[in-house]
Amino acid sequence: GLIDHRETVIRRKDGASVPVIANARPLRGKNNEDFGAVVTFTDVSSLKNLELTLSELREQVETRCEFHNIVGKSHRMQEVYRLLKMAADSYATVLIQGETGTGKELAAQAIHYHSSRRAGPMVSVNCSALSESLLESELFGHVRGAFTGAISDHIGRFERADKGTIFLDEIGELPPLVQVKLLRVLQEREFERVGESKSRKVDVRIIAATNKDLREQVRRGEFREDLFYRLKVFPIELPPLRDRREDIPLLVKRFVDSFNDRTGKDLTGLSPDAMRIVMEYCWPGNVRELENAIEHAFVTCSEGSIGPFDLPVEIRRAEI
Repeated sequence: GLIDHRETVIRRKDGASVPVIANARPLRGKNNEDFGAVVTFTDVSSLKNLELTLSELREQVETRCEFHNIVGKSHRMQEVYRLLKMAADSYATVLIQGETGTGKELAAQAIHYHSSRRAGPMVSVNCSALSESLLESELFGHVRGAFTGAISDHIGRFERADKGTIFLDEIGELPPLVQVKLLRVLQEREFERVGESKSRKVDVRIIAATNKDLREQVRRGEFREDLFYRLKVFPIELPPLRDRREDIPLLVKRFVDSFNDRTGKDLTGLSPDAMRIVMEYCWPGNVRELENAIEHAFVTCSEGSIGPFDLPVEIRRAEI
């Protein structure tokens, strides 16, 4: 019978399967009787390979819109993804720099969970949240009686992060004494608990982050120069949101989807006027501020799309 452009597979003499397009036409005599057929096969294996290549390329392009919960397809973010992958494949100490709200902790998590240490613990410490004495104890631990209130031994964050990664956020806030102790950990991979003279070894990868200019702090004598260079073996700079505005619609969609899941609402996104305001705002608080703005809108908007008056007042005022 008649066959038109049917995809099939034929087997060659050597046993290999070849994808082909088959066409068949009957041969008829003078009296319209069938006496044979012409069948043609067109090898499309090269097209199939091209199809596969395009599929892989499409997948790569799609995954570049996100890297371990970090969202962005801009050129600046492609470079960040490249550096994060390089950092994950190494054992080097990493210094993540960027303004508040740019996603420094997310970047640290991306490095850890794509590294060979992913099975180990990921321990985070905010260096600005504690006083000098409490921070020293929190990082390195203490023994019973080391100070008033030390009623038992305490395991510090470095010991808890053994065989894993410790993330030291706001590293620029480290007091001088703790800077010295951290330098020793970086140099010799050992430390002492507060109130104890015994040295303890630790196998930990250190990732630090700051929103300050550490080089300027070194110049002012507020941060040890030797520690600075030990920390910035592999620096990664996270761009502010105002320098990657093309990523804002992607981020908005991510946050709208997330808050729809959390609240049970079904908001469709931002109205054109609201999106214009969001695209033009300077975002001093970066991605964190954008997320907070969308969360605010979910309080004021119950259905449909998010309008300008659902956004926080300071964002609306900025366009006046």
